Amino acid sequence: MIRKTENDSGLTFFLGNERLSCLMKIRWGKLQLLHMGAPVLPEDADAMCCSTLFGWGNDVLYSQEDNGSSLDTMPLAWSETGAGDYRESPVEILVDGEPLSGDFVYSYSETADEPAAETSVMPHASGEHETLKIVMRSDNALLDGLRLELYFSLFDTVLVRRTVLVNDSDRSVCVKKLMSACVDLKGDYVMSTFDGGWIRETHRHDVPVSYSRIVNESTNGFSSNRHNPGFLLAARDANEDSGEVFGFNLVWSGNHYSSAQRSAVGFTRVLQGISPEGLCAEMPQGQRFETPDAVIAWSERGYNGLSERMHDFINDCVVPKYWRRRERPVLFNSWEGCMFSFTESKLISLARKAKKLGCELFVLDDGWFGERNDDHAGLGDYNVNRKKLPGGLEGLSRRIHAEGMQFGLWFEPEAVNPDSDCYRAHPDWVLASPGSGELYGRNELLLDLTKSEVRDYIVNSVSAILDATDIQYVKWDMNRCSPVTGEKAYEYILGLYEVLGRIFRPRPQILLEGCASGGNRFDLGMLCFAPQIWASDDTDPIERLNIQTGLSYLYPQSTMGAHISAAPHAMTLRNTPLSTRANVSFFGAFGLEFDLDRMQPVDEAELKDIIAYYKARRKTFQFGCFRRNRAENGAVCWQVSDAERCLCGLFHRLVPAGPELEWLCAELPEKDAVYTVESRPQLLRVRQFGGLLKHILPIELDPEGRVLRTADRHYKMYDGKTEAVCSGRALRAGIPLGKRFSGTGYDKDLRVQGDFGSNLFEIKKQN
Repeated sequence: MIRKTENDSGLTFFLGNERLSCLMKIRWGKLQLLHMGAPVLPEDADAMCCSTLFGWGNDVLYSQEDNGSSLDTMPLAWSETGAGDYRESPVEILVDGEPLSGDFVYSYSETADEPAAETSVMPHASGEHETLKIVMRSDNALLDGLRLELYFSLFDTVLVRRTVLVNDSDRSVCVKKLMSACVDLKGDYVMSTFDGGWIRETHRHDVPVSYSRIVNESTNGFSSNRHNPGFLLAARDANEDSGEVFGFNLVWSGNHYSSAQRSAVGFTRVLQGISPEGLCAEMPQGQRFETPDAVIAWSERGYNGLSERMHDFINDCVVPKYWRRRERPVLFNSWEGCMFSFTESKLISLARKAKKLGCELFVLDDGWFGERNDDHAGLGDYNVNRKKLPGGLEGLSRRIHAEGMQFGLWFEPEAVNPDSDCYRAHPDWVLASPGSGELYGRNELLLDLTKSEVRDYIVNSVSAILDATDIQYVKWDMNRCSPVTGEKAYEYILGLYEVLGRIFRPRPQILLEGCASGGNRFDLGMLCFAPQIWASDDTDPIERLNIQTGLSYLYPQSTMGAHISAAPHAMTLRNTPLSTRANVSFFGAFGLEFDLDRMQPVDEAELKDIIAYYKARRKTFQFGCFRRNRAENGAVCWQVSDAERCLCGLFHRLVPAGPELEWLCAELPEKDAVYTVESRPQLLRVRQFGGLLKHILPIELDPEGRVLRTADRHYKMYDGKTEAVCSGRALRAGIPLGKRFSGTGYDKDLRVQGDFGSNLFEIKKQN
């Protein structure tokens, strides 16, 4: 609901529903933020209005007629420098090279079901919502005609804000900084950011918000694996299940900036928007500068409650409409099995094996075009390598479909190798900083998407392949950082959005998966086009515990590409059980990525069971309500649940000698209902016991001998199974699990949980 009220105390605006509310008031022409967060009523405006009376000793008064008009002590929904507010400003404008205060004051407001139509290609959240538009005009005589349009869109679980600066003045201005949102919150918070780098993305880091500013920023041209644009502000006493938590994110894929800083009077100012690093956007008369959507969510049910609201928003209002709540196929990607070296017959052989295992989609990765035999050549070209694929992509697609599988294809359209026909014909198409020359990364350069001819080339080239080939999936990769910042970087992302929109909006049935060296561009902007994103190039399941847990705070599991890969793992040399690799990958958009020709027969049989198990529960895994549950001694417990079932994964890292007993904790909707608990059957490799086998076998065998090597290829031992019947209350408190291996013996009921072990439990309500 949006309500605008005017009475003797002034003009107020209310946006709210049962999940959150925002209450604002116009005072001295400024937009005061009375409340943001818990649901309140429009009638609460007067009671929630802050008054500083005579302010503080050295405050500056905005209105000489009001001794309480100190902007520096007011909670505001928008502000700027030069009017007495000395906190960080969301806007910086230059005129003739000099900074000027816009001194924006209220002009008018209007409501609509949708935001005002824009000519920009900037993506926006969509779905049922209401929008309030507040227009602020500059009160600076030198900037007469300059105005701000502040948009507030209320969705079911979030508030979305954005800002548009319109120059109708008679002079040119330069935008140095323009944030999407400015929010002053009362309270004492801890800020959680999700940081890392290549193959170690989105690790959570907590910093108490204090009087020194905390900044979360990307300047590498993209939303970044270094610092994801999403972050949290939580009350000091908040935990996974209780306490006040705010969540923030941007519908944007480029350089971003957010900050949090506590003021002397107890407010925390939060800014969200594009990074001002190097920005100097010239705005002649008649031009406008648009910022991306800033998303704000709130929950009183801790981090899990906040995640649920963000997940629902993304699943229902961000990903493309065709793919909202639509199940993703189980895919096999050819990269780890082939890399650049493959033939058509090799690919068909892999497709047959993948189909036999239960996979539904075969994806041909890098190496199918130009002279692409390594990463030094070919990018930018789209001619099919006929030495590898004599029948072309069309012929390969027909053969893949004849095997009963869908067909998908890898592209890296934003990059170019100097050794390519594209570069030789158009060296001027490369993105570079003026005067600094070309900057290489992974033997490639970026194409300049700010140029219309470059965008046309990519759109026409990719579209031609999609239209000529029966393709159901595209992996859109981008494997380096940008050499530019500021306005050029901003315009590059707008160019990318135009390209993606022109290619995929007319072809909504194609499943697009974003990728940028893994998670270098895991953000809401890309999710407006790509329903899922490759979470990380690191598929080691133990590393993925950190990566996918970090992502889970702000992004639903349906958006995370998660594959079973080979062990030992290429990134960590860690050898993990197939069961753990599967259990971690279940909590995402599931697939396989390794050489199927090197499977042992016993692994092949287990993989069939794994994929069948996942497909039977796919809807719950992909779209069930996700929680992070309690677990002891460094273990990790993930839960997904819907009306049909609850699934819990319990994961270990290193296991000590003589491990303690452990408990399974789960949160069920009906506390007094009776539930059955059953673990997924798991197998153990015979060889992992080594010389210990002589303690349980009636005869002594060489653990490296032919007999045990042969047995290991064809036979596995069952891990201990858990079965229980209990109430929802017992599961909330935690039920004990079977004993783990503690130094000797083997029994069918023993849980042999060595290093990197895990279990998956299915919980269902009894009829």
